[in-house]
Amino acid sequence: MSHPKSYPVPRRGPAAERPRQHPMSGPQHLPLRPLWLCRACGHPWPCAEARLLLRVEYDDRWLDLAVYLSGLYFEATHDLFRLDPDGGPTPPELFARFVAWGPYRRSAVDPPRACTGRCRLPAASVEG
Repeated sequence: MSHPKSYPVPRRGPAAERPRQHPMSGPQHLPLRPLWLCRACGHPWPCAEARLLLRVEYDDRWLDLAVYLSGLYFEATHDLFRLDPDGGPTPPELFARFVAWGPYRRSAVDPPRACTGRCRLPAASVEG
């Protein structure tokens, strides 16, 4: 199986327009792209203030926040990889930064119970 020499450039995703400015006279904690640093405080975006404001803004719309953060994770991965393909943050680091702190997620199915050693089924007997 051959590997492509370069990956295709994905289409642009959502613009980072949130969190909205609060208070109205304060600095807006939006990302400075393509570096993905906070325009207000210079920390990696989403900074602590942006996370807090996003949680407040999306108060009871957790799914909307998860979709928004996932789109920005995609955008940041694209931008930061193009800036520094070898030394930038890894996808797991960006996932933790953009998505993992967001809404509570649970699996759609219950995980299997832990095996205590007695959970094996007895071997089927074959009568012949």
